[in-house]
Amino acid sequence: MAWALKLPLTDEVIESGLAQDFDASLSGIGQELGAGAYSMSDVLALPIFKQEESSLPSENENMILPFQYVLCAPTSPAVKLHDETLTYLNQGQSYEIRMLDNRKIGELPEITGKMVKSIIRVVFHDRRLQYTEHQQLEGWRWNRPGDRILDLDIPMSVGIIDPRANPTQLNTVEFLWDPSKRTSVFIQVHCISTEFTMRKHGGEKGVPFRVQIDTFKENENEEYTEHLHSASCQIKVFKPKGADRKQKTDREKMEKRAPQEKEKYQPSYETTILTECSPWPEATYVNNSPSPGFNNTHNSFPVSEGNGSPNHQPEPVVQVIDVSLVLPLSFCLQNLLPSATPQDAQQWLLRNRFSPFCRLFTNFSGADLLKLTREDVIQICGPADGIRLFNALKGRVVRPRLTIYVCQESQQTREQQVKHENGDAAINTFFVYHAIYLEEPTAAELTEKLAQLFNISPIQISQIFKQGPTGIHVLVSDEMIQNFQDEVCFVLDTMKDDTNDGYHIILK
Repeated sequence: MAWALKLPLTDEVIESGLAQDFDASLSGIGQELGAGAYSMSDVLALPIFKQEESSLPSENENMILPFQYVLCAPTSPAVKLHDETLTYLNQGQSYEIRMLDNRKIGELPEITGKMVKSIIRVVFHDRRLQYTEHQQLEGWRWNRPGDRILDLDIPMSVGIIDPRANPTQLNTVEFLWDPSKRTSVFIQVHCISTEFTMRKHGGEKGVPFRVQIDTFKENENEEYTEHLHSASCQIKVFKPKGADRKQKTDREKMEKRAPQEKEKYQPSYETTILTECSPWPEATYVNNSPSPGFNNTHNSFPVSEGNGSPNHQPEPVVQVIDVSLVLPLSFCLQNLLPSATPQDAQQWLLRNRFSPFCRLFTNFSGADLLKLTREDVIQICGPADGIRLFNALKGRVVRPRLTIYVCQESQQTREQQVKHENGDAAINTFFVYHAIYLEEPTAAELTEKLAQLFNISPIQISQIFKQGPTGIHVLVSDEMIQNFQDEVCFVLDTMKDDTNDGYHIILK
């Protein structure tokens, strides 16, 4: 009986409690929340919201930048919405970059009516390659002697003043420009993206580069070191016409995608706007040290105006300079010396295309490397590279197939020839000849060696002629060079190419 009386009582208590809880839960509906109920600022102060807030665009990001750079090349349509744009360029083709002044009235008055300095460089996009950039560029330099990674097309550029290119910085050019005037600079990128990928099975994917522009104003010492603005964009460089084919392939792939898929990708724009970025970290690029100007490039090359006919031989302007005075001492030393420091040994390894083993020999001096036996080097580097490194350490140079000696023709040389032809007594004169060693007797290698001798790019040498009977000019071919006698001597003369900015070289 007790159990019968107790059970209903328990149910009533339970039901009463549930009803009170339900009424309490409904009591707040329709009423305004007081100020003390909760604060949205307290909620946003939570760590998770702070992290998201940092990714939102700030007021500074919406402000108008002082400058804007526009690369006149279309962006790829195969780039996803929130990824950075990608632009394809053809190797050696000139592309315009418009330098635009976006300043408001009264903004940066200190540069009004004055020049600013911009530095354009082509660098690696991948972080992994950025860490080994110096080794990568040194390897490219030795595989492509006399070439540059980045050049300016001076005749097509507008508004740039004092363009410069440092021979030791193949991927960098710089110039001055007036923001108040129209300025367009045309660049040429000569390296292709696949030159820095490992060769495995063919069809390797090329690495992306970055085109970065850093702009500076003058300081109190009239040096362009105060940073104003930096921007960059991502590019890939293909062999001539390869960029056009890649752009067409990407466009055709996008056309085949479903409409829902297309919405995930950016549209292709006719031009590429460089986005703001941090300035380039290396202070060596941001200095006021004198660097060879483009207009001075030809000064180290003997220039002769005229048609080069036998009856008209004008005087050369400048004498040939010694290559050893132009290149750093480390580049002129062929053999590794026992006294070389570990830093010198690292430079020697890079110069001889042993960059993969630089880390292994980080603390090795010249004496340490020279003490290694043939078996030691093969065990460390493997059979192929080990034998090559051992031969390089021991200075075993392959004998060239052809050696020729060249001397620049001067006014004194011509006077000697005239006196000799007139029967006058010859005067003893000391002439300096340069030796050129050809491992492959071809016109292309001769052009490269002559370009190295004159410290110019091989593309500046249009043709090489040999003066034949009655003063005729015979085009030098591979077959002609293969029939040269070993240690033959030539006197060099030059004349301007009327069709471009190059030169013809005449062997007499």
